[in-house]
Amino acid sequence: MIRSIINGKSAPRLAMVVLSGALLAACSSPPKAPDQALQAAELAIANAEQARVADYASPELGEARDKLTAARAAVAKEEMLAAARLAEQSRVDAELATAKASAAKAQEVNDELHKNVNTLEQELQRNSGGVQ
Repeated sequence: MIRSIINGKSAPRLAMVVLSGALLAACSSPPKAPDQALQAAELAIANAEQARVADYASPELGEARDKLTAARAAVAKEEMLAAARLAEQSRVDAELATAKASAAKAQEVNDELHKNVNTLEQELQRNSGGVQ
């Protein structure tokens, strides 16, 4: 038997047996749940909620929550790759919601400052009799 393997007569069969064994070993351990990705998504959503993002970027925050729920369902079905992908998308959506809300808040502050500047300019013109 060993001589026939060495001579190459059974080499293809041996390679198949070794390859089959390697594939079975790889498939035997269940994939791990994407715990870190799920935690990151949960944290991003919590941060968004704490920053009152829903007032400014409600659709994005809703998407983040939906994708986190879908990621948890994928874990329950042992679809770990899909769960990891959905958790990552959830985190990104929550971060997008936070960024959009920050931009909207900054725009509100900017608009208020412009309004105050315009009011001050009008007051200045009225008090100086229109003389510049």
